[in-house]
Amino acid sequence: MELSKTIKRLRTQKGWSQEMLAERSFVSRQTVSNWETEKSCPDVHSLLILSDIFGVSLDELIKGDVEAMKDTIRNEDAGRLKKIEWLGVTEFFALMFGCTLLVEYGGEVGKMLGFLLAGVLSVCIFMTFHVLEQIKQDNDIQTYRELVAFMNGETLDDIEKEKELKKRSTQKKLLIFAAVQAGVILVVCGVTLAIWGIG
Repeated sequence: MELSKTIKRLRTQKGWSQEMLAERSFVSRQTVSNWETEKSCPDVHSLLILSDIFGVSLDELIKGDVEAMKDTIRNEDAGRLKKIEWLGVTEFFALMFGCTLLVEYGGEVGKMLGFLLAGVLSVCIFMTFHVLEQIKQDNDIQTYRELVAFMNGETLDDIEKEKELKKRSTQKKLLIFAAVQAGVILVVCGVTLAIWGIG
């Protein structure tokens, strides 16, 4: 952690021992030692005191750690995004091929199971892509280029970002069109299932 190094560096610059810093920050020498060896982190109250006695801003005191935390979160989200995309693709292929085979070759029972499985997989796909969209929204990712950059741990510069913003409205219209089509397909499947159930 950068914070532990920053505390030690600022303490050394002042020429203070751990005991002297402990006295000024109203904690034990062991606590200061734990901060500097990354065994614990200062709480918010201690951070404010440290900021004051070292004469630095709170932002300067913890800036490196905040950036590291943002990078960690960004990398974790990129990993989750990849896993969720693969899950969605797997569910989609299971819907296409698994349900088709059941309906085509499973007889009457296969048809019922196929349509039931199609309904369940459709809900699963919807939920999977909802989570995917939530991650993209949380990280302000809308276009394919932004997605690729994010998954590679990169960011687009401001000029590229501006170009990508122009593409978003078209993509939203296409997404709405695809959602309407998916809804129509689900309704048709439901009506077909109902008709077969009655007949």
